[in-house]
Amino acid sequence: MTPLEAGLTGIGALFALMILRTPVAFAMLLVGYFGLWILEGTRAAGAVMLTESYSTVSNYNLIVVPMFILLGNIASVAGFSRALYDAAFAWVGRFKGGLASSSVLGCAVFSAVSGSSVATAVTIGKVALPEMKRLGYGDALSTGAIAAGGTLGFLIPPSTGFVLYAILTEESIGRLFMAGILPGLLLMGLFMGTIWLIATLNPKAGPRGEPVSAGEKFRLLGRAGPLMGIIAVSIGGIYAGVFTPVEASAIGAGLVLLLAIAMRAIDWTGFKSAVLETLKTSAMLYMIVIGANVLNPFLAVTHIPETLGNAMVGLGLGPYGTLVMIIAAYVVLGMFLDGLSMLVVTIPIVFPVIQELGFDPIWFGVVAVIVIEMGMITPPVGLNVFVVKGVAQDVPMTTVFKGVLPFLFAMILALLLIIIFPQIATLIPDSMFG
Repeated sequence: MTPLEAGLTGIGALFALMILRTPVAFAMLLVGYFGLWILEGTRAAGAVMLTESYSTVSNYNLIVVPMFILLGNIASVAGFSRALYDAAFAWVGRFKGGLASSSVLGCAVFSAVSGSSVATAVTIGKVALPEMKRLGYGDALSTGAIAAGGTLGFLIPPSTGFVLYAILTEESIGRLFMAGILPGLLLMGLFMGTIWLIATLNPKAGPRGEPVSAGEKFRLLGRAGPLMGIIAVSIGGIYAGVFTPVEASAIGAGLVLLLAIAMRAIDWTGFKSAVLETLKTSAMLYMIVIGANVLNPFLAVTHIPETLGNAMVGLGLGPYGTLVMIIAAYVVLGMFLDGLSMLVVTIPIVFPVIQELGFDPIWFGVVAVIVIEMGMITPPVGLNVFVVKGVAQDVPMTTVFKGVLPFLFAMILALLLIIIFPQIATLIPDSMFG
């Protein structure tokens, strides 16, 4: 068996294992280890397994993952997410589809705490969906807005998607975090515009909320202020160059814990629950990185990335034609794989092609994350759709998928704008890091 044949067999085995519901981390470990065993021998395979496992768990930059996850979990347990949602509703709830728009706004702000799409959709969904049902919102709009808004957790920093992309490509986590700010705000604005358009065309789908006095608006904003201040300190500290992303994550987690204790918003049971949930999620992410780092040497030995890159360039489609082909492949894969799985499996293969074509790797990180976000609300997998369905159990799955369709078009528009105007993604990191 030639290395190329072994590589193609390995990729086929990888997808077969994932179809059989093998966790993606272990699927990559198995394929990477046994592939190297066949091609390089037992000793080489064992050496890669040991060294990559150790280098991953001792990687200082990866500390950002458990710290920001802990920050989000403590904020959720302490009920700070409710304060964020109430403040958002007070300010935008009076507009057409205002309650759905405030849900998207709440998702955007909570994304800057949790860094997780699923956590954002679950947390805001539990608060917002009962309120929208009470006020007579259409099931499609309400569930679609939460499912789409939750995807912002994969784009707005601190994004676990950007952390994994940085580890896999050896790019700067700080630059990627900063690159996600303007695209995240753009996507949030397009989501809110989509809601306004739906509510304008069908007022019954998103009726206006009750007006809120100016005093009440500022009171609710004040309740959400401490958590928003922590977000400003941690993310703003990275922008100002005061903190590294790792330092910012630890400071943010420490501040939110102190805030929860000071406000008596968390007890020992809640704290223990937040820590255990953080450990579970972090262990899963660390295992995914270990699996990817064992799989990558196997792919390198088989020359799959190099062969694929040469084949794509040989088609003569040009840089943007090749980019469209890569994006189309991502869209198809997004129908069957969850976001993190798709990221760690594909980036080692397509990243050398992106470099060969001369695209900015930071910009492509934003493009890849947005396409992966689309997969989170695309049938038949659509992880965020299943998450929202779990919260709104009385809403049919077909209704939820119907509800996310307009938001998919908004994401396509955002993607096109970022491709046409790459400065949307590169302006902030370039101004910070030169």
